[in-house]
Amino acid sequence: MNAVIKVGGKQYYVTEGSEIFVEKLNAEAGDVVSFNQVLALDSKVGSPYLTDVTVEGEVLKNGKAKKIKVFKYKCKDRSNRKKQGHRQPYTKVKITKIA
Repeated sequence: MNAVIKVGGKQYYVTEGSEIFVEKLNAEAGDVVSFNQVLALDSKVGSPYLTDVTVEGEVLKNGKAKKIKVFKYKCKDRSNRKKQGHRQPYTKVKITKIA
């Protein structure tokens, strides 16, 4: 079975056994989480969500992504050069059941 779920304002295409990286969830490794905002299941499309459909997954780990560089620059203004880094926290989830 294939499904499209909405987590943290983003949409993910998932199948059973797939692993996805989502926004940080309040769950520890080994916990079971369920996603109720299912937008589509195989050929069925909800408006906006399907009822009586849940996607369950197991939390594998919580972590931070690789650092990205944020660089602000204003032309011909040398005093306003600014360089920062950012590491987005994530949760890795393995999809176990689509029902």
